[in-house]
Amino acid sequence: MSTLRVGLGPLGRRLLFAFVLVAVSSVLVLTVAALIGVGQGFQVAAQVSQEKAAASAAAAAGDAYRKASGWDGADLSRTSAVAEVAGARLFVLDASGAPVGGTSSGAGHNGQGQGKGTGPVGGQGVVTAPVVVDRASVGTVRLVFATGGGNQARDVAWWWIAVAAVVALLIALLASWVVTRLITRPIAAMTSATRAFTAGDRQARAEVHGPGEIGELARAFDLMADTVARSERDRRNLTADVAHELRTPLAALQAGLEELRDGLVEPSPQGLAGLHDQSLRLGRVVSDLAELSAVETSGVPAQQAEVDLAQIARDELAVHESQLRAAGLAVGSRLDGPALVRADADRLHQAVGNLLANAARYCRPGDEVSVVVRGEADQAVLEVVDSGPGIPSDELPHVFDRLWRGRAAKQVAGSGIGLAVAREIVVAHSGTIAAISPEGAGTTISIRLPLIT
Repeated sequence: MSTLRVGLGPLGRRLLFAFVLVAVSSVLVLTVAALIGVGQGFQVAAQVSQEKAAASAAAAAGDAYRKASGWDGADLSRTSAVAEVAGARLFVLDASGAPVGGTSSGAGHNGQGQGKGTGPVGGQGVVTAPVVVDRASVGTVRLVFATGGGNQARDVAWWWIAVAAVVALLIALLASWVVTRLITRPIAAMTSATRAFTAGDRQARAEVHGPGEIGELARAFDLMADTVARSERDRRNLTADVAHELRTPLAALQAGLEELRDGLVEPSPQGLAGLHDQSLRLGRVVSDLAELSAVETSGVPAQQAEVDLAQIARDELAVHESQLRAAGLAVGSRLDGPALVRADADRLHQAVGNLLANAARYCRPGDEVSVVVRGEADQAVLEVVDSGPGIPSDELPHVFDRLWRGRAAKQVAGSGIGLAVAREIVVAHSGTIAAISPEGAGTTISIRLPLIT
């Protein structure tokens, strides 16, 4: 674990390398594009500026030509001033291409030279513009620019681009490191927790909060670990409960049979009846466990059809009415049907029958038992309501556990399987089952199943 905290691990290094490669490539491409774009922009801007200067110089030369009615005596001082402001050497050529006298001037030149050098010097840029007077070309203005004039501005721009590229690269590297850590930390924690869990530490959990799907994966792992640990605990408890339920009748049978074998007691109808009762109890526990196992392993019932929950309740009331009345209970019903659900009718009969059998077993003579079926929004609701002694609040969360029996039920025959079977059946039908028992005010067990709409 310390290695994972200090370093990134193989996956982290690969991710970081990939992020850095993408970042460096992106910054290099953008930097090169910016450098080329800035260079081209300066060239275009310089070209436009030079063409405007040449056009202005040509216009000034044209005015001078017009005023002097020719090149002889033409005052080209304004033309020279335009060239000097633009930082260029000026050459004025007449219509035949011959230089006009004394027009070699520009930046760094005072006055007008004679027209020697009618072309550009090597390493210089030349821009020409025709001199037009009365729609006729009377000559040409030629401006010669030094090519290094814009290098300083371009160097400043390129320097700032380089600085921005370095800063962007540093930010990209930092972001790559942070993202890599955010991704690999939950994975490393889950790996460590998985190894510990596999080694037998059932308390090992990832307990990390990662981004997006990785965080959901870590939470799902913790939920899975909780479920596995709870399943193992339930399995151990079930083994202990089964052993406890089987031990009492087996011990009684063993003691009684040993007494008969050793001749300590004479066989009598009463003694044999006691042994028979213990064998019946043993058989009932085994039968209930087999029933629970069958319900749990069957999963979603295959024989599902459209059934009326109210009719199922009506049928089960008819079957269990004699048992309920024999227990001294008053039986009532309010079956608002039809309440159509998609289910295995046999399994629902079994679940409702278990609820009624529980009421007959645990209610006191004189209590009332009522079955209610109604529709509620998109659900069909079946309730078995009794006015019995109720269930203590600390025992209520365990009523659907396998083989669980409350303190007050220790003297009542039963194995604690009936409600667990009912819960498995209801859950297999995508429904819910719940128990409500206000202190000393009876118990209500409700089943909710999706209505067919």
